[in-house]
Amino acid sequence: MLETNIKTLPLENGDRLTRPEFERRYARMSDVKKAELIEGIVYMSSPVRITHGAPHAFIMTWLGNYWVATPGVTLADKTTVRLDADNEVQPDALLRIETGGNSIISADGYVEGAPEFIAEVASSSASYDLGEKLKVYRRNQVQEYLVWQVYEQKIDWFRWREGEYINLSIDEQGIIKSEIFPGLWLSVSNLISGNLVEVNSELQKGLKTSEHQKFLAQLNK
Repeated sequence: MLETNIKTLPLENGDRLTRPEFERRYARMSDVKKAELIEGIVYMSSPVRITHGAPHAFIMTWLGNYWVATPGVTLADKTTVRLDADNEVQPDALLRIETGGNSIISADGYVEGAPEFIAEVASSSASYDLGEKLKVYRRNQVQEYLVWQVYEQKIDWFRWREGEYINLSIDEQGIIKSEIFPGLWLSVSNLISGNLVEVNSELQKGLKTSEHQKFLAQLNK
């Protein structure tokens, strides 16, 4: 009887794979920290520089303070999300509504479906976060999508409406306010400059609003 050994090939940038094959190869590569499948194509990250790591930490601190104050909402960091048959992503941060939201937790512990909010730290405007990935998030109806373009010192916060993404506006105080997560307020200039004290100060104002209290009641009824 002829014996054959079927080897699992490693992931490579640009591979065209089905999602099951992508997951199978990814699971065998314990040294790989981040790989994504976007429209059936594999994207693998290079080593993370401080220019990405620090903004990522700022985002997580801001969202973490909201999460602590909002039971019924889940915050996750670089967590695999199965969006559809051709797309499995690992966003820098996500918020999802635990009960009655658009995503579920699968039996094997993955997020399936579109979280309500995703944030990505992008190295530049040419990043695929603003290209193919944005199109995928829009098609899968991720309700809000924040992209921080580090080198441009710019933050775009998109809101899904009728199949399109529109930019949420900044008010006269320099604040953007989530429409999906009441009380999630962002002081844009302070986040970009790393002034987390002021970022948290403005967030606390949002958390004291009646809209946030109503949201809490809705989440926990």
